[in-house]
Formats: sequence, C-alpha cells, structure tokens
Amino acid sequence: MKIAMLGTKGIPATWGGIERHVEEIATRLVAMGHDVTVYCRPYYTTTKDEYYKGVRLKKLPTIPTKNLDAIAHTFMATMHIMMEDYDIVHYHAIGPGTLAILARMAGKNTVITVHGLDWQREKWGKRAKLFLKFGERASVCFPYHTIAVSKFLKSYLEEKYHRPVTYIPSAVTEPVQRPPDSIRDYGIGEKDYILFVARLVPEKGCHYLIEAYERLDPKLKLVIAGGSSYSEDYVAKLRFHASDKVIFTGYVYGDTLQELYSNAYCYVQPSTIEGLPVTLLEAVAYGNCVIASDIPANTEVVHDAGVIFESENVDDLCEALKMVIDDPELAKSLGERAKARGVEEYNYDRVTERTERLYREVMEHGLEPIRDISSFTKSDGAAKPSEG
Repeated sequence: MKIAMLGTKGIPATWGGIERHVEEIATRLVAMGHDVTVYCRPYYTTTKDEYYKGVRLKKLPTIPTKNLDAIAHTFMATMHIMMEDYDIVHYHAIGPGTLAILARMAGKNTVITVHGLDWQREKWGKRAKLFLKFGERASVCFPYHTIAVSKFLKSYLEEKYHRPVTYIPSAVTEPVQRPPDSIRDYGIGEKDYILFVARLVPEKGCHYLIEAYERLDPKLKLVIAGGSSYSEDYVAKLRFHASDKVIFTGYVYGDTLQELYSNAYCYVQPSTIEGLPVTLLEAVAYGNCVIASDIPANTEVVHDAGVIFESENVDDLCEALKMVIDDPELAKSLGERAKARGVEEYNYDRVTERTERLYREVMEHGLEPIRDISSFTKSDGAAKPSEG
C-alpha cells in the first residue's frame, strides 16, 4: 500500500506524543513492505534527508502560529496529496481532520485518528474552540473510518454521532532501564524526586501538582520535564516556582528521558483532559509508582496499579502524595504492580498490525468519492470495519 500520514508536526519525533505515535507506526509499516510518506513541518523536522528509516519525509511550509500552524500545514499537505496516488490518506487529530473532506471528495480512502477532544483545551479561544468542535464531528463524519486511541473516546464518539469507531490505542516502546547519569546535572539521582512529564499547558495540571508539592514541602525534589506549546504566559507562571527543589528541565527525550523514568520515586499525572496519555503509559511500563487524576483516560491505563485522586482537587492530590511519600514500601509495591501489569495492550507491533488491517478493509470496501456534503449529516451509510 502507498500511505500518507498528515496532521502531525513530523518525524523523527522529539517532543510530542502524536509525533512519536506516527513515527513508530510509519516505520513499522515500511518494514512490512508498505510505501509511507509523512508530511512534516520544517521547524520540527530539521533533517535534510529525504527518508527516515525508510519513511519518505515531505516537508511543506506552514504558518507557525498557535491558531494556524496545524491547519495551514495540513491544507498544504492535502493539496499535495491530490496530485499523488496514495491508497490510504491518514489524518491525525480533529483539527487537521476537518480537511479530510477534500481528500474524500477527490476519491481518496481517508482515515482519521482522534487523539483527544482538543476543543476542551484551555489554550484555545472561543473561535478556535468552535472550529475544533466542528473538527470533532468532521473526524467522525468526513473520513471513511475513524480511529480512537482510547476506549473512552470510542464510546463517546459512537454514542454522540451514531457511527462506528475503531479502538486502536497509542502505544509505548520497550522500556530501557538506565542508572542516573546525565540527570545528575539537574541535581537528582536515584529515587530522590517526583516526576512530571508533559507539555506545559493548563490542562496537564502541572499547577495543581506544584501547589500540592509546596504545601507538603517534602525532602524529595520535583522534576517537571516539558516545555511550552504556545503557552508562554502559563509557563512563565509555573517557572516562578523554580528553585533548587522544583526543577524545570524543558523538553527531554532519548537517554535522558529514559533515565528520568528509571529513577523516579513516583510519577504524577494531574491532567484534566487526555485522549490517551503516552507519558502515563511510559511511566507504567517503567514500573513507576503512579499518582493520577480520576479522568477516564487515566483510570483506563492505571486501573488498580496506582493511586487515583479527584481531578483539580489539590487537597486530594496532597493526601495522595503524602501517602506515597510517607510509605516507601507502598510506593515500591505499586510500582511493581504497575510493571507486572505491563502495557501489553499498548504494544506498537500489535497497534501497527491492527492499523494495517483497518487500511485493508478500507481499500476492500472501495467507497465512491462523496460529492454531496449533506450526506455526512446522516447517521447511516458507513460500512463497519471490525475492531481488529
């Protein structure tokens, strides 16, 4: 198959869960014998190479602002796709997914992966939220078929739009345990810090974690690994709390990120909105003691292998932190339970196989190009590929 992936910043992935997701699947599809192109934004994919691990990198211009970056680049990519003979065109995220109608009307077999309900994110203004709400509907009604990365998202979309949605989760690679080395530059070592890894945007809840941490003032340090995503004002407020105990690393990846996961005393996921948090999957895979807010995406991953607290409730988060900090044996046993439970379901080989199976079903049905946009308001008329 000849496959195009767009809507993402590009590959090779550095920061960004969607970018990692696309890289891992695209490279595995190439290894399975498929021809894969990933459309990339020049500021993110800086390599001059035309291929990365067999995946063709097609860099096209964008407008690198908060409101226009994703949609402008995806529009350029969609226009380019019209001139190519792809068997499958795979959009990622609900904002870029609004343009799937153009590829579908041109007769392209289109698929969209919904990674989260982006209109809920606090960084967007009213107009952007309205557009993204339209994107949510478009992501279910415009493509041939829709993928959701969590069971919660699948249920939500199917109940709301009465159309079939396939659950294919995000995934993680096999954890690489590393002793503390480069992280010692931050003044941390083995099991002497609490870890938070995410983009620094309000819905990730880092401000709740900092408030709870400062109330307790434990001996453990707090490491905040992540950077801005068009959220400079919010990041500036967080960094006001920086000290020799509250450490901001910026975006980290590769060996350094592996060291952070390998040596954390516990991992905290205080987010208020998620699709399926890859960083939480990684924390579980590394056998971290996990403390997570009680939103569906988090509890879907953690189950009983961690401590759950009420989302946005700093008092409850304080109690959860204190319980884990005061009881090292509890922290150790929860970490062991998480590691034993593992993330078998969230394996990239399995996820890629299910994605390829869906592509083949899409091609087999071979729907005619849609010319009447009003047909997308109907709840029937779409074939139902299996969940794989």
